[in-house]
Amino acid sequence: MAEIKLPRVEQGQTKIRNVPIAVTPEGFWCCPSPVVFQKTLKAQNPLNKPKSSSPPPKTTIQKKQNPLVEKKPTPTPLRPGFASDDPRSFGCDTPSVSAANAVPERTSRPKLENMPRKVAIEFGEPGTSNIKVVLLGKQGFCVKLSVHKNVLLENSSFFANKLSEEQFGLSCLEIDDCEDVESYVETVGLMYCKDMKQRLMKQSVSRVLRVLKVAELLGFSLCIKSCLEYLEAVPWVGEEEEEKVVSSVLRLQGEGVGVSPVLKRISSDVSNPPSDTLSHIMELVLKSNEERGRREMKSVVLKLLRENNSVPNNAGSADICSETIYTSCRSCLNSLVALFRQANEPEFADKSVHNKEPVVKQIVLEADNLSWLLEILAIRQAADEFALMWASQQELAALHSKIPVVTRYRISCITARLFVGIGRGELLPSKDTRQMLLQTWLQPLIDDYSWLQHGCRSFDRKVVEEGIGRTILTLPLEEQQSILLAWLGSFLKAGDNCPNLQRAFEVWWRRTFIRPYVDAQGNLVQSDSSMTSKE
Repeated sequence: MAEIKLPRVEQGQTKIRNVPIAVTPEGFWCCPSPVVFQKTLKAQNPLNKPKSSSPPPKTTIQKKQNPLVEKKPTPTPLRPGFASDDPRSFGCDTPSVSAANAVPERTSRPKLENMPRKVAIEFGEPGTSNIKVVLLGKQGFCVKLSVHKNVLLENSSFFANKLSEEQFGLSCLEIDDCEDVESYVETVGLMYCKDMKQRLMKQSVSRVLRVLKVAELLGFSLCIKSCLEYLEAVPWVGEEEEEKVVSSVLRLQGEGVGVSPVLKRISSDVSNPPSDTLSHIMELVLKSNEERGRREMKSVVLKLLRENNSVPNNAGSADICSETIYTSCRSCLNSLVALFRQANEPEFADKSVHNKEPVVKQIVLEADNLSWLLEILAIRQAADEFALMWASQQELAALHSKIPVVTRYRISCITARLFVGIGRGELLPSKDTRQMLLQTWLQPLIDDYSWLQHGCRSFDRKVVEEGIGRTILTLPLEEQQSILLAWLGSFLKAGDNCPNLQRAFEVWWRRTFIRPYVDAQGNLVQSDSSMTSKE
């Protein structure tokens, strides 16, 4: 094992920190831990360390220092307590500095906390290497690598260009402004590694991405290939990590590197049309007989479609999605009408509760499916056609009153959601559609209102009542009057078991009885003022 000589400043003295590294028979292979670099940046303030109770006598220090200074004098003057003022002092012709050649000065010096902390690290076996690579980092790092020319030439096009025939006699190569010194050392160390995949298996995705970036700069093709193989096989955790991997790999597309295996995770050359895939998902969810799984997947698909709706899509894909959803809507609606007919047959009434149960469960399922599909259409602002489709169901509305309320009230959830959507502006059906919707489904909704409040968990009375009122107020004034007077009769009989449309009633009242008078007074004042101005 070789050692890293890492000078650190503590209490005005230079100390050496020894960190073991792995060395191959060829002389060098180092993949240092990030902790080695990070700890040097987080050196504790010497002033925060407790002072020793009794300092050693000066005579003892002098006996230890003087013979060492005579044996190995410092070739250049250094500031006390630091390896060097400039990282470049650790270049080719300067020996590494240890505690032995640090000579304390007796003159005044700046405070330690105000001085820059520069760290010098040396890797490799200087005795067996024939070239040094000096990395000058932006954070005060100076790293000296004792390596071999043949290894650099075989693995890196960057070093091959630097060590051209004209410069082949170089014994030292400096690289300025290294953004990531740690990953640079790691990547150079991988040039000595026979099984890079085994080494990369122990690393995180973020560290391999950093190595990949350096390998790209160095033209280290074998390392790039190994990094891509690692990224293709390892799981990516979270969307942020996925975006980092994809952006790093896309950067290599123009380099003639095989990045398609990695990118196939997020894109496919051959796939089913989106409408077919979505239709298949819809069919699986809508026909599921497992209540809990169906409910959870409806929530998941609804969330994903809501997120997808925030991403701009072309008109074609939006039309395909809406068409697929409406196909499912028609299928559910036809099934629901057939079930209502079956439930209204005379022989159905004579059946036992046990024999009626399958039909009742299917009605509940189809109603829930339609509510889910309507929610999707409302999110995508494509529910106008659904409003027309639902308003046209006179037969279903007529059969509605003949079904027990415990079964039918879920149908009124669909009506309530349409009124809420119109009130919020999520859908803009025509006047005729709005009028037909109120005429067909408002009374069934009033009849089921008590059950809606107690049997539907997502039912919000205030929101529904506001939606109904706003929908009524979008009609001509005469139709507002007809609907609200009919509602008033129901409200005075049922009370809390009927929607409270008081706000809509007040607006209609002002429009009918107050506004004409105010407008007439305003016209009269305007007429008088115009006559006065003419005189």
